[in-house]
Amino acid sequence: MRDNRPVNESQDTSVDIEENAARTHERGSRLYPRVTSFRSRRGALTEAQQSTWDNLWPRIGRDVADEQIDIDAWFGRSGPAILEIGSGTGTATTAMALAEPHVNLMAVEVYRPGLAQTLQQIEREGIENIRLLRGDAMDVLENMLSSESLTGVRVFFPDPWPKVRHHKRRLLQGPTFAMIADRLKPGGVLHVATDHAEYAEWIAEAGNAEPGLTVLDWESPMTHERPVTKFEGKAQLVGSSVTELIWGKKTA
Repeated sequence: MRDNRPVNESQDTSVDIEENAARTHERGSRLYPRVTSFRSRRGALTEAQQSTWDNLWPRIGRDVADEQIDIDAWFGRSGPAILEIGSGTGTATTAMALAEPHVNLMAVEVYRPGLAQTLQQIEREGIENIRLLRGDAMDVLENMLSSESLTGVRVFFPDPWPKVRHHKRRLLQGPTFAMIADRLKPGGVLHVATDHAEYAEWIAEAGNAEPGLTVLDWESPMTHERPVTKFEGKAQLVGSSVTELIWGKKTA
């Protein structure tokens, strides 16, 4: 999810994401005043990416909106539902979907070229258990998912917004943990990974303070094995260690 992607200033279709964000600011969030945790980026699709997009997006993708998702109907089957927030170019998304064919995996991302690359991987691998959402993850959590509708939530390498004045933009804060806890089924799991030491402490403190969650060890109802992405590989080369944080939704 970390914004390590190149900026392409060619005019692109990401403009509508910015317009949607502006409209969200106007109407206000039902959770807390909207401060986005991402940077808007523009990037043009290649001809091949556009072709794949035109072919697959109408069936397995949708833009974020206010309507709730009927998850079983969208996948055409019932199964454990997992939401990945900030899927980037889809490296982890597709690998974990292949490792968990019984799971209905929804991935939300704002960056259209990243989604296009994910679609290309889905097409190459013939993956059937991924659905994609384009827009703000908080809108998905607030407006598109019902209470106790998810088996798991994954947040890998969220932007740490390291400057103190930008901490308000951090995704993983108290209200977000409360929302995720509500959307998880009893026994459901939240898995977070970050290579930013200070943000890891921030995340741990906020997550541990959420009364609906309890700290788990590595064992849980979903896999936590992640492929090492190019971004993570670069972080390891410069000596950055990765912190994995896992919580479970408390049962009655």
